[in-house]
Amino acid sequence: MLDIGYSLSPRFPDPPQTDYRTADVRTLRHDLFCGDIHIADTESGRELSTAWGWLPVLDFGWALCDIVEELGPGGPPAAQGAQPRRAELDFTETTDCLLFEERRGRVEITADWQYVDDPPLVFPYATVRREARDFLHDLIADLADMHEGLSENPAVWQLQARFPRV
Repeated sequence: MLDIGYSLSPRFPDPPQTDYRTADVRTLRHDLFCGDIHIADTESGRELSTAWGWLPVLDFGWALCDIVEELGPGGPPAAQGAQPRRAELDFTETTDCLLFEERRGRVEITADWQYVDDPPLVFPYATVRREARDFLHDLIADLADMHEGLSENPAVWQLQARFPRV
């Protein structure tokens, strides 16, 4: 089973003067809500996670949903099952990235910071799509509970409409 989670960092708090109601997309994606993420296979007990504390978690959820759509049926054309679809989620303040490869309805997820011999996490595409969207909606709900006005931000509304739960 796939588990995508996050934790917010107390070392990198949001600026106290932030108006979450009117924050623009760049601010929402890159300047707020810093912490760490994890992607885990709960059946095998294996996990990919960050421990930097500065990763913008809303940007991660947003980018993850973009990547999953890119890998899916509406993504770039690929020969019927012959060529895998690949995408990477790079982190802006480092050269590290998560690598995604979809082939025949399964998504392999690796991190370039893991050991070469570590096998990828592998999940059905539909599971990754569903869990990525659930993660994004749950994250937004959590952040909106903590930050007054965030649920009224038009960019957040558009984000939720673009990636509805499945």
